[in-house]
Amino acid sequence: MALQSGSATFSRFTVEPPSGDPRKWLARSLARGAFEPLDLQRGDDDRSAGFVEREDPAGTRFTIGAVALGEWAAFAWRIDTVAVRASAVKAELAKWEAAFQGEHRRTVARAERASARETIRRELRLRTPITSRTFDVTWNLTTHELLAWVAARKVVEEIALAVETAFGAKLTPGSPAALAARAGATLDRLAPTPELVGAPRRAEVAP
Repeated sequence: MALQSGSATFSRFTVEPPSGDPRKWLARSLARGAFEPLDLQRGDDDRSAGFVEREDPAGTRFTIGAVALGEWAAFAWRIDTVAVRASAVKAELAKWEAAFQGEHRRTVARAERASARETIRRELRLRTPITSRTFDVTWNLTTHELLAWVAARKVVEEIALAVETAFGAKLTPGSPAALAARAGATLDRLAPTPELVGAPRRAEVAP
């Protein structure tokens, strides 16, 4: 987790939170978007994401003591994925085809190959370890500033949408470019100058 590893990469948002005492809606809202583990035996999903306690990646009780740290709320966004390698499926399918042809003395039909490929993938999926990642989210309940401690843009957008959905809140990006745009600045004028990026200056032509 970023807060524990020392990483300083984060995305900043300003939040319009629900009305009322945060102690009443904080845990309830987090539970609404809580993480649900993948069930490889019963479901076909290869990805699951949701809120967990920052100190316990499996915790979804969200007690005030586990979430609130003074004026800050701290929790995490967990993403679990299971990815079956195409090369592993191809290798197992080749073994199956060789055994099939040796037993039946004929070429495998297209439908048979497709069915076998799906069966092999399902079997490999059950044996593939689930990859789990967590990302810190901190929310100042006094200043209404939220920080998502992750660099990947898609994950940041996913967290922002989950917060808006679970809390019924509105998030506004707090990046320098976003703040400048809301202030009416012309973004083209904020681009790096040639000198800053090391581009050669154009020679001035005398009239």
